Amino acid sequence: MKPTSVKRNIQKALLSWFDTEQRDMPWRRTGHPYPIWVSEIMLQQTQVKTVIPYFERWMKSFPTLQKLARSHEETVLKHWEGLGYYSRARNLHRAAKLVVKEHNGKVPNTYDSLIKLPGVGRYTAGAILSIAFDQPVPVLDGNVKRVLSRLFVMQSNGVPSAHEKHLWETSSELVPTQRPGDFNQAMMELGATVCLPKKPLCLICPLQKPCEAQQRGEVDKFPAPKVRTPTKKIEVSAAVITRGGKVYIQQRPHSGLMGGLWEFPGGKRKPEETEEACLKREIKEELGVPITISKKLMTIKHSYTQFRVTLNVFWCPWKSGRIRATQCEQWKWVKYEDLNQYTFPAANARIVKSLLNKGEKL
Repeated sequence: MKPTSVKRNIQKALLSWFDTEQRDMPWRRTGHPYPIWVSEIMLQQTQVKTVIPYFERWMKSFPTLQKLARSHEETVLKHWEGLGYYSRARNLHRAAKLVVKEHNGKVPNTYDSLIKLPGVGRYTAGAILSIAFDQPVPVLDGNVKRVLSRLFVMQSNGVPSAHEKHLWETSSELVPTQRPGDFNQAMMELGATVCLPKKPLCLICPLQKPCEAQQRGEVDKFPAPKVRTPTKKIEVSAAVITRGGKVYIQQRPHSGLMGGLWEFPGGKRKPEETEEACLKREIKEELGVPITISKKLMTIKHSYTQFRVTLNVFWCPWKSGRIRATQCEQWKWVKYEDLNQYTFPAANARIVKSLLNKGEKL
């Protein structure tokens, strides 16, 4: 770590910059720990511009932690629809219940208590403690990692765990006892708006002078590029099964991927199958009944973190049979106008939107 004088210069320069350049965000207008907690969970792997409308709608519906704890999970998930990584919402809901039960409805102000809550890791605990409770606790997200890596020319040297530990130690040494929350937010803000992954704006950076990577002319070398895993491509067929003005939907198992969300039945296409053959096989396996395919409704392409999905959607008017859906939590026949009451994964939500926009029932 640099001498104390350098550390103080970094703190002073960064806080001064933050005072004039920070973006206006709704969670920064309050010092209350609950909205700060909500914002930090929403901001995980999600951009600020995407989060703001979700945050504002969330706080309108769940203005207090107690109100969130009393709400039904389906309502909570519906407010999260479109943000992805739904385990964040479920964990936040579970944590709210625990805080009401074990902490009299008050967000804990100690690291040991916070870290025990579902969905709260070291970063989230540090953000809550520093921003809401003014405690000198470090944070380390992707933006902060990038700033520190360039500021002190830090690389992993082939040992990611040791590098992560070094980053945490450096972040801990830098955070001041005065205005720790502002400092942590300033570090994240700098990484998000100035110290960008590509083409960083070094000429307007408040830390240009002490930045070792800048002085070396090697900013583009830090941090070292990640080894990217090839994106897996998946093709899926899904059925919009209709009967008497209603649509069949089913709920995914709570323990699996996107657990608890609703979907249209279907599954992955095998290499040797046609789209239609895939759908007939999957529906027979999932529902225990044969189906008749009337026509193809749409093709939807959607990207997730590790894979890309091509979703082929077909209209299948109900004929007959007794449904025995054993691979889902529950299933329902739902009126078209009621589909918006249920929470669907992103690709399925686009099917719902298309069905409702048509203004006519299949």
